Amino acid sequence: MMGSLSIWHWLIIAALAALVFGGGGKISGLMGDAAKGIKAFRDGMKDDEPGKPPEQPAVLTAPEPPAAKPQPAPTREDATN
Repeated sequence: MMGSLSIWHWLIIAALAALVFGGGGKISGLMGDAAKGIKAFRDGMKDDEPGKPPEQPAVLTAPEPPAAKPQPAPTREDATN
């Protein structure tokens, strides 16, 4: 008979209802996490305004070594020691 639900249809509906209403908040937690992810994505897209060049990250460079002090020329006394 068309239009009537078989036992398999009722079992699937019962399983889905148990999952939705008796899932211990797991589904609502997943949906909340998905909503947070979508919001973070949208906020990230707002930062990239069209026509505005992207910000360049700061380039870290190593500090230059201190200038070497000139060494005095060796003398005759240095050569004998």
